[in-house]
Amino acid sequence: MKAAVLGAFGEALDVKEVSSPVMGTGEVIVDVVAAPVLSYTNEVLSGERKYLLPTPVIPGCGAIGKVRQTGPDAAWLKPGDWVFCDPTVRSRDNALSPEIVLQGWSARGEGGQKIQEYHLNGSFAEQIRIPTENAVPIGDISPSDAGRWCAINTLLIAYGGLLSMDLKAGERLLVSGATGNFGSSALLAALAMGARKVIAPGRNERVLADLKNRFGSRVETVKLTGTAEEDISAMKQASGGPIDAVLDFLPPSAQASVVRNAIMSVRPYGRAVLMGGVGMLGGEELALPYPWIMRNLITIKGQWMYEPSAVNTLTGLIRSGLLNLSHYDVTEFSLEEVNHAVGHAAENSGPFKLTVVRP
Repeated sequence: MKAAVLGAFGEALDVKEVSSPVMGTGEVIVDVVAAPVLSYTNEVLSGERKYLLPTPVIPGCGAIGKVRQTGPDAAWLKPGDWVFCDPTVRSRDNALSPEIVLQGWSARGEGGQKIQEYHLNGSFAEQIRIPTENAVPIGDISPSDAGRWCAINTLLIAYGGLLSMDLKAGERLLVSGATGNFGSSALLAALAMGARKVIAPGRNERVLADLKNRFGSRVETVKLTGTAEEDISAMKQASGGPIDAVLDFLPPSAQASVVRNAIMSVRPYGRAVLMGGVGMLGGEELALPYPWIMRNLITIKGQWMYEPSAVNTLTGLIRSGLLNLSHYDVTEFSLEEVNHAVGHAAENSGPFKLTVVRP
């Protein structure tokens, strides 16, 4: 089969013939129809993000495809089924604290790297081998729509944060980092889940205006000034009532103080979930006042990725029409054009921009 291989960090991807994956027990082989190219793929492949990813490797995080072959433990999957290839591989021998690996992308710790030795190669290939539970049926779709369905790769992360905070219909949510790729997807998912109001703070006035025009009165935007008191006051005022929860998706380049201001806009008994990259590449630490957290009974939680069941319920939101994938502007490339796709993804990283490779 053909695949895009990263020989070493900093090198271009080499599209060449490689051995097709061989299936073992507890696995499924999928023909990749479309694979998303994340906006920061160039940072991973260059080594800038310092991800633990042994080379040579076939990178790629998630895919939409059709089942080619199933193992003996597959009760319902069958060849020809359309599936989302969930890149979030969890260890099966520790239900309490499972190791989590992003297949074709990254791993953490000794246990994660051990799993990665086997579940290494990702989706920039004609075929991919994944654990049985990671082949999640999405129902029949047209092959031409496979690229747009790759949006669930990003949506799932945002949706996982909303599930983690137990967002309820009728609540007010503030999304810190709403003008980015993940943050804007959080807006879309929150509205599909029934949020009464979503507050979208940011500095990019053009993107803020687009979000307001796109979603109407259920979204209120706030132009940040960088002054803590002014920004906290503006976010509270925009909500039209107490802010129930905050979801942060700010990137590594953002200042921790911006996260702090967003969290401190939440009401007493409110919740905050952190999913961004602030501090990942150094910089200031997130500082929050102990007395304020304690006396206001604030819950602050970190969340990485999502629970396995999130794929099924997110697919249900899409199939029901509550979440419309047409918001995403999809640009597709062939596998031979994968290096162009990586550059395009980096240059088009705004809200609802989706770059896809179609092997």
